[in-house]
Amino acid sequence: MKVNVFWFRRDLRLNDNVGLHYALAEGLPVLPVFIFDKDIIGGLPEDDARVSFIHQTLSSMHSDLAKMASGVLCIHKSAGEAFDQLLAEYEINAVYANKDYEPAALDRDKKIQEELEQHGVSLKLFKDQVIFEEKEVLKQDGEPYTVYTPYMRKWRQRLKEENWQYEELPARGQFLNHQGHLPDLSELGFRESTIKVKPYDLSDLQSYSDTRNIPHLDSTSHLGPHLRFGTVSIRQIMDYALKTSETFANELIWREFFMQILFNFPHVVDKSFKAKYEHITWNNNEEDFAKWCQGETGYPIVDAGMRELNETGFMHNRVRMITASFLCKHLLIDWRWGEAYFAEKLLDYELASNNGNWQWVAGCGCDAAPYFRIFNPWEQQKKFDKQKQYIEHWVPEYETEEYPDPMIEHTFARKRALDRYAEGLKGA
Repeated sequence: MKVNVFWFRRDLRLNDNVGLHYALAEGLPVLPVFIFDKDIIGGLPEDDARVSFIHQTLSSMHSDLAKMASGVLCIHKSAGEAFDQLLAEYEINAVYANKDYEPAALDRDKKIQEELEQHGVSLKLFKDQVIFEEKEVLKQDGEPYTVYTPYMRKWRQRLKEENWQYEELPARGQFLNHQGHLPDLSELGFRESTIKVKPYDLSDLQSYSDTRNIPHLDSTSHLGPHLRFGTVSIRQIMDYALKTSETFANELIWREFFMQILFNFPHVVDKSFKAKYEHITWNNNEEDFAKWCQGETGYPIVDAGMRELNETGFMHNRVRMITASFLCKHLLIDWRWGEAYFAEKLLDYELASNNGNWQWVAGCGCDAAPYFRIFNPWEQQKKFDKQKQYIEHWVPEYETEEYPDPMIEHTFARKRALDRYAEGLKGA
């Protein structure tokens, strides 16, 4: 019996899943597959919270599919090896999946497509994790946008032109009658993490623009990991955001802006968007970097953010900007070091947004603002944590003899950063 395979990736849900909808609509039984790709998870710590979250989500999907006499077939191999196994065990008509726009994923999909075609099997990819993708929002000359605000305006214009209205795509059809296999975390070389992904919460969206910069309120949506792993549909979320909070909708558009930047300018993965910033001479002091990572800089708002990240896998967005600016501008440490640390720790890590925001802070990205935007951590603390509620939670020893003195003085650090950037750009 021929089957269609649906390959779950960044879309861990059964409802409103574009690729799954089309796989089921074709009429053949659908085999749901998830690959614990050794090339991706091989280097992760054994208590990685994201792997625990993926496993938990798959377990829930497995239970839902069991009601339809099916299940998710989970394979712990590289993607290429997994498809060797599937091609040997099943007569596959086509493989359905939703697009992933990261360079490594594009390269992987190209190789899988070539392998499948050798067996007469097609790989069918669908837009699912964004409203507009790749080259759907372009300037009048057909070139991609490199500045957010005009991109956002064009994005909204396109939405109106399409007369967009959210309608949930049903998952109707027949799943292949099989039990599937969900390995234990231990079989994958992992153990349950003590860090948990919070459920997303959109109940405060109407007051989002007023409270989003106050870290102690914890009034953000915690939506990031759910969008990252696709446990919720972006169409459903965007529909609600457009009706409820323009500010929140714009944040979701930022996500799509950075995704199209990554797709159209893949060099940003390890190079500055603006090449001239490759001439900046970084100090890259490993002891300074360790103090930043551990939250022991002597700047309480910075330390609070880093400790929150280390303990929970989350950091408030305002504080992300402050901590990142401190690393790049105060300590003169390459933004790529900070980006890699966030990638290791953040539950909502997404290459496009992480890279785009770090380059924004470092001044080397596609933002139009100049490099001399340097956050003053003391002023940021006064403005957004005036009563020190956030700081007192994460840095309880603040204002005691146990708390270290600032590792560098702000005025000196600011001038040094301005001089170093100016010197680097002069030689560009």
